[in-house]
Amino acid sequence: MEEVILGRHRETEKFRQIYESQKPEFVAVYGRRRVGKTFLIKQYFKNRLDFYATGIYNGAPEEQLAHFNRQLCQYSKSFFPVVDNWFDAFEQLKKYLSGLKKKRIVIFIDELPWFDTKKSRFTKALELFWNSWASERDNIMFIVCGSATTWMMSKLIGSKGGLHNRLTHKIKLQPFTLAETAEMLKSRGFVFNSSQIAECYMVLGGIPYYLNLLQKNLSLAQNIDNLFFAKDAELRDEYNFLFRSLFDDSQAYKRVVELLATKRKGMTRKEIIDALKLSEGGSLTRVLEDLCRCDFVSKYLAFEKKERDAMYQLNDMFSLFYLHFVANYDGHDENLWSNMVDSPSRRAWCGYAFEQLCLMHIAQIKKVLGISGIQTNVCSWICRDEGEGAQIDLVIDRRDDTINLCEIKFSMSKYEITADYAEWLEERREIFRKKTKTGKSLYLTMITNKGLKQNEYSGLVQNDIVVDDLIKE
Repeated sequence: MEEVILGRHRETEKFRQIYESQKPEFVAVYGRRRVGKTFLIKQYFKNRLDFYATGIYNGAPEEQLAHFNRQLCQYSKSFFPVVDNWFDAFEQLKKYLSGLKKKRIVIFIDELPWFDTKKSRFTKALELFWNSWASERDNIMFIVCGSATTWMMSKLIGSKGGLHNRLTHKIKLQPFTLAETAEMLKSRGFVFNSSQIAECYMVLGGIPYYLNLLQKNLSLAQNIDNLFFAKDAELRDEYNFLFRSLFDDSQAYKRVVELLATKRKGMTRKEIIDALKLSEGGSLTRVLEDLCRCDFVSKYLAFEKKERDAMYQLNDMFSLFYLHFVANYDGHDENLWSNMVDSPSRRAWCGYAFEQLCLMHIAQIKKVLGISGIQTNVCSWICRDEGEGAQIDLVIDRRDDTINLCEIKFSMSKYEITADYAEWLEERREIFRKKTKTGKSLYLTMITNKGLKQNEYSGLVQNDIVVDDLIKE
């Protein structure tokens, strides 16, 4: 029925089930801007859309209503006069849809939050449309979509008003995984090797819109220069627009993101409050929740720590790259990325970004370890005791009486375990055993971009995972 859509197998299967459900369906699709929500819905339903309209960013109420009217006239092939309020606009939509004699009627309103201009009463009209009419018709499939997370969560998904519990399905669209990114690049004729695919992911973060901007006749470095550092580079201003379009008070969100970008291991809520000199109100809680929902920030607990000690870590690859290299770019070197192949700042970023890449692929790491079906608790571990400080990037605490102590390393060639590093790994393992008092087996696990160099110390490691393993999934 639909064309093959790369990487979205779970979502397309969900759409198929909903389409064939034979009952009224109200579906919200949400997620980070540029993640491909609109493309997925329009590509899947293609010729089956009976009505489609999209909100206008910062559009005036009369502009929104005029656009809605044009779409209605186009799809209905009839004339409807432009009205001055949303109640009448939805009445016109109902009149058109009521005349359709179809097994399934599909309505798609994109960028829904942008229609909800000040004093427009758009949400009230939407409530009435669904509650009094659409919800009573078994052939209606109503899909709404939006990137403005604060609106989607408060006015729709988490609505306490007339739309409370009215959604029949909520679909959060995630960025592509590393394997899906590799699949997309291959389908477009790119011949990047595994390390280049990983670096591409570390810059663009599996966001389909950004990946579509790459040119296959250029090297990865040339592509990055073109997108960020060349004159009129396409993604130079993307960071600011991204936050303005997602969040009402974009500055509050950017302050948190820009702070977390400086803290590789993340920060607790208390540390963020202190650093930004905030009061102990609830606004930061909302900001952190929204950033987590949009996949900009991840929240995790350290080993054997409580909820109040939860750490927040920036994991949006695009923002991380932008803040490290583009935010303060002076415009003097249009080939900046190509010319800083082995600079200290690039090496430091590679370490941080590769760690985030791995943390975003826990399911794939577990699959490589052969423990997909085993219950696990995934966290980090920090010991700050004087004289015995230690830190572990990733701890996989398994139900089968085993713990993987994972060390994540990015290097320009195969990673070599030296005598000193081998001694450090063993010492850290014993500090972990002593401080946690665990009786479980402790497996040393290396996750690298190019694998381990085999030598007399490499046998110390029980598991060696490389990027190729995550790409093959």
